[in-house]
Amino acid sequence: MSKETHKLEHIRNFAIIAHIDHGKSTLADRLIQTCGGVEERELEEQMLDNMDIERERGITIKAQTVRLRYTAKDGIEYQLNLMDTPGHVDFAYEVSRSLAACEGSVLVVDSTQGVEAQTLANVYQALDNDHEIVTAINKIDLPAADPESVKKEVEDVIGLDCTDAVECSGKSGIGVENLLETIVKQLPPPHEGNPDEPTQALLVDSWYDAYLGVVILVRVKHGYLTKGQKVKFMNTGAERIVDRVGVFTPKHLITDVLGPGEMGFITAGIKEISETQVGDTITDLKRPCSAALPGFKPSIPMVFCSLFPVDSSEFDKLRDSLGKLALNDASLHYEMETSQALGLGFRCGFLGLLHMEIIQERLEREFDLDLIPTAPSVVYHIYKTDGTMEELYNPADLPDVVKIDHIEEPWIKATILTPDEHLGSLLQLCQERRGEQIDLTYAGDRAMLVYKIPLNEVVFDFYDRLKSISRGYASFDYELDGYAENDLVKMEIRVNQEPVDALAMIVHRSVTETRGRALCKRLKELIPRQMFKIAIQAAIGGKIIAAEHLSAMRKDVTAKCYGGDVSRKRKLLEKQKKGKKKMREYGNVQIPQSAFINALKMGDDN
Repeated sequence: MSKETHKLEHIRNFAIIAHIDHGKSTLADRLIQTCGGVEERELEEQMLDNMDIERERGITIKAQTVRLRYTAKDGIEYQLNLMDTPGHVDFAYEVSRSLAACEGSVLVVDSTQGVEAQTLANVYQALDNDHEIVTAINKIDLPAADPESVKKEVEDVIGLDCTDAVECSGKSGIGVENLLETIVKQLPPPHEGNPDEPTQALLVDSWYDAYLGVVILVRVKHGYLTKGQKVKFMNTGAERIVDRVGVFTPKHLITDVLGPGEMGFITAGIKEISETQVGDTITDLKRPCSAALPGFKPSIPMVFCSLFPVDSSEFDKLRDSLGKLALNDASLHYEMETSQALGLGFRCGFLGLLHMEIIQERLEREFDLDLIPTAPSVVYHIYKTDGTMEELYNPADLPDVVKIDHIEEPWIKATILTPDEHLGSLLQLCQERRGEQIDLTYAGDRAMLVYKIPLNEVVFDFYDRLKSISRGYASFDYELDGYAENDLVKMEIRVNQEPVDALAMIVHRSVTETRGRALCKRLKELIPRQMFKIAIQAAIGGKIIAAEHLSAMRKDVTAKCYGGDVSRKRKLLEKQKKGKKKMREYGNVQIPQSAFINALKMGDDN
């Protein structure tokens, strides 16, 4: 078998990092096209964004990798392994995995927008991984482009030297050749890689393919991975025979061998993604390497919410659908739970609100499910009077107050970059959300705010409020910053004396009345009138802190059908019946499923 692979010094492994919407997926497409990875007729926008939802939202969710061949001006052919990473704050975990598999990064900065919060976060992650960084100032063909001031901003805010920054446009292809030359000249080859040492490869990512089973993305450090080789996964202890070795160009290309410093994929007849731990080391079974490579920290869910099927008979379908999504998304956590009012469902853990939204959308779209999501919440630490501590994932499960000594909530350290004119409003937003200011600095006419904020205050609509206050110009990034004790209580929403556990939430005592009043008022608008009067109340323990009343009304859907038009009457009654399927009964009150999530988007009320 041929073991001809590229010389180590002619390999470049690099990630493309940027803030969301700065054009890195378009630039990646252009690099692929320039290197002949696809022909003009096959070119489609966002080639590395495979999911429909990625294309529609214009974001990258999964990090994708592709191998390119580039012949430089010095006549040498280089192997470029490019990783396109997500730019959204929720997918920082995907970014960290990609960076650990590379030696360099191309930092893409929009020449009309400048440095944003996620630009900073990604650069710091790249520097933590000892990366060399090439700066690409993108979208220079736009009328509003100002590459010189953006270079100065990169130097002032991030501290990167922009003397050799490349000005380019992913859309038109300007400067792309120049960028490729800079990549091969300035980014280093793999630091080490000995073909004669035992196989040692890092498992970077894995996903489920309907035809191939589990596909594993690997970065080979030493030795080789070849077809037919018996390998061992060092963390799980699993032993497998490699049945396919290949690379993405971006099409699947079978190569039979991956050598030191190279990236590619293998399959080994694995059916369950749980068998492939991201960060594991793959080695030869007969001649194993002496030590495992440093892995990755596992992804930690930040936001939790429960999902219940509107039609309880679809519970098994929901379980199967979550199982299929988890095959492609190792960061999705879920376990079964029961609710008095909603029946059987699943408590799910997500990396953030966007991740939660995307999973819900995929369940409804790809698996045709009608779902009721509960209020998103975070993990609280409940310290009991008997000295024990338990983690609380669902506010409805909070123990009796007499058994609780104190409650701790998670805090985040948030970095916000904003044009100066929106600073006052954003300071007010952070104060409203119980934030504590740590730092305020300036770079030109933009302010950089650093705040400590309880995560609970961010999960509802903080991101939306931030964007609307700043007319879309402010950017936001956060990292977890430990737990702290606070005066927290459980607020319950009752409809006709029945607790609606989908809307139970833990809030700070100081804002209970404001939140309770706003939520009751919102529900009054969202719950359709019934044939009897309805009381909507917010309560803490036995104390009612806010209340609204919805007056009675009777609606006859067939009233407008005069004469004997039986078929039309039947159609209208069927339509009403279908609408009722999307409702949930609390006691004797019908609540539409849309009310649950809309009630939480309280906008300026809170």
